[in-house]
Amino acid sequence: MEEMIVTDRLRLLLKHFGEVRDPRDPAKVKYPLPEVLFLVTCASIAGCDDYDEIADWGAHHLDFLRGYGEYYFGTPEEDWLRTLLNRIDPALFEACFVAWATALRADAPSLIALDGKTLRRSGDSATGQKPLHLVSAWASTQRLVLSQEAVDTKENECAAILAILDRLCLKGALVTIDAIATNSTVAQAILDRDGDYVLALKRNQPTLHDDVVRYFEDPETTGLDTVESIDKDHGRIETRRTTVSHDVAWLPSDRRYPDEPRFPGLKTLVRTTTRTERRGKVTEETRYFISSAALSPQRAADAIRGHWGIESMHWSLDVTFKEDQSRLRRGHGAQNMALVRRFAFNIIRAGRG
Repeated sequence: MEEMIVTDRLRLLLKHFGEVRDPRDPAKVKYPLPEVLFLVTCASIAGCDDYDEIADWGAHHLDFLRGYGEYYFGTPEEDWLRTLLNRIDPALFEACFVAWATALRADAPSLIALDGKTLRRSGDSATGQKPLHLVSAWASTQRLVLSQEAVDTKENECAAILAILDRLCLKGALVTIDAIATNSTVAQAILDRDGDYVLALKRNQPTLHDDVVRYFEDPETTGLDTVESIDKDHGRIETRRTTVSHDVAWLPSDRRYPDEPRFPGLKTLVRTTTRTERRGKVTEETRYFISSAALSPQRAADAIRGHWGIESMHWSLDVTFKEDQSRLRRGHGAQNMALVRRFAFNIIRAGRG
């Protein structure tokens, strides 16, 4: 069954690759672009992380590849692969990825997490080129990568987030983002696409953060709904308490009218407290969030915990695909190969259920 799912995803992938515009003269094409992209993705699944390894893998697995495409002239060499991957328009390649990832979902995801990751070795100190920073969208329920957007620095992450939000279907989804994107522009962009947001509150919103902290700590704030869960694993005991409040009218505002919340559509304040016991040592962390959905404590807890599934994706990209070690720096190669790894990740996820 799992093998059949992987095969179906591979065939669907090859079909979508046919929609990426080939920058070459059609009369001179020896290796069709869909077949090349399919080769690169399959080789990445097999653990190849450089063009020479991909070329060698293709030469030794031609029979497998011909089960999906013609590959009339076989597979290309390393230099040819490098040149083509540097020339493909990342925006067109990304559109292909979004269309394919969307087709994998039986239903729209109930939870979408957005987070950034820096490819640390993609920079070049000799030329002043900064490492590539990628923002990814992650379907927490289906555990699939949905989209990626590249920016030159982490400080520009909000621009990438807005670009991703603009291309995804958010209807009915709960979108979780860390504090770097906690601003009214991002919140409104999510609402405009019929989604709801869960945004972390930290020191980038100092006044609002402090107001919410004082609210939850006020002795007069009573009767709030709370849920608690306990996890035990390898000598570690973790207790998580999630409390929500739908009382937001008290928040001060200097916007269009006195009682308007600072964030559009704000309906829920959330506090999570995590107490961890390990080897006699106890640590405790409290975090705060805001949401445009009228969340129950359990729904809030699920969304907040589900957000960190994107970290498992980042970990897999580093461990399985050696993404953080990639030294691709020229042309569009680094960005396009990062997207190839996400194609590969989604295929592998199909085999793991």
